[in-house]
Amino acid sequence: MNLFNVYPLFDIEITKGVGCRTYDSQGIEYLDLYGGHAVISIGHSHPYYVQKLTEQTGKLVFYSNSVINKLQEELADKLGKISGYDDYSLFLINSGAEANENALKLASFHNGRSKVIAFSKSFHGRTSAAVRVTNNPKIVAPINEGFEVEFFALNDIESVRKSLNKGDVCAVIIEGVQGVGGIQVPDPEFLRELSTACKANGTVLILDEIQSGYGRSGKFFAHQYAGIRPDLITVAKGMGNGFPIGGVLISPAFEASHGLLGTTFGGSHLACTAAIAVLDVMKAEHLVENAQKIGDYLLEELRQLPQIKEVRGLGLMIGIEFEEPVKELRTKLLFEKKIFTGVSGTNTIRLLPPLCLSKSDANFFLEQLKALL
Repeated sequence: MNLFNVYPLFDIEITKGVGCRTYDSQGIEYLDLYGGHAVISIGHSHPYYVQKLTEQTGKLVFYSNSVINKLQEELADKLGKISGYDDYSLFLINSGAEANENALKLASFHNGRSKVIAFSKSFHGRTSAAVRVTNNPKIVAPINEGFEVEFFALNDIESVRKSLNKGDVCAVIIEGVQGVGGIQVPDPEFLRELSTACKANGTVLILDEIQSGYGRSGKFFAHQYAGIRPDLITVAKGMGNGFPIGGVLISPAFEASHGLLGTTFGGSHLACTAAIAVLDVMKAEHLVENAQKIGDYLLEELRQLPQIKEVRGLGLMIGIEFEEPVKELRTKLLFEKKIFTGVSGTNTIRLLPPLCLSKSDANFFLEQLKALL
């Protein structure tokens, strides 16, 4: 049997990772500025993380939702405290797409509506219940059967408000910072007005913080720059530092009942152990603060380079846009300079490094990028 070939692969076999560095089967070292689509939050093979997962694996326990799991309670308590949402509830699943799927279901159960507003170039997963709009406007995956999706340009509050005022919108779903869409940052005033308009019309506001959350923006959630409190917040990616786990943070306005939502693997002992270890390390090593400090430094330095058209982002979620396609530049960064980066569309380099990125590593990237430019 062969693998179903849907991913273009670099001819590199990564066998080990430590901190912000990865190593291939030939022993060649690479600086990792992409972290597997932002999943590596505390660094590769962090010793505390490895220790906790090893201990839990030795217990050989797997039950997620049919018996009491104290690890789920510990995770919810720690996540509530570090994020500032200790009055919210937590529902655990396996991935970001599943988190958005459950958030949309909750919204529909809550107000009985079936219309959803999303934004151009947004990305909310790959399941049948997630909204997906790519840079190709012809590729639009609809929400679950029975839902109607309406798309607006990011920051176009007047058009969104006009639609909300009809009183038939179930939910608005928006990323804290658009990732696949090229690191587009919603205007804080837009988010504040959006939150107010949703409340006025009984519409559920869902903040997709799957890529932009968990400290990556320099705050725990990117929407906290706007000072709003959404009804539902979806998380995944950096939540488990590579271990599959996702969740929905649910405001007190929603009432739980048995059978309302369900999952097989969500909230397992191993997944919770990984997620708790991540929060412990983030707190002990001040990684949210580091993401803001190093991110601000990178943004400032990159904006001084005349060859770059635009630099966008918050913290360690950075988009570097050029006038021309970046395929050749990204290839040279990888094979000549040994630096992993990502892309968005054809003209934007995307940086999503571990939150423990040091200033010396940031400078190394800047030096190598300047050399290529």
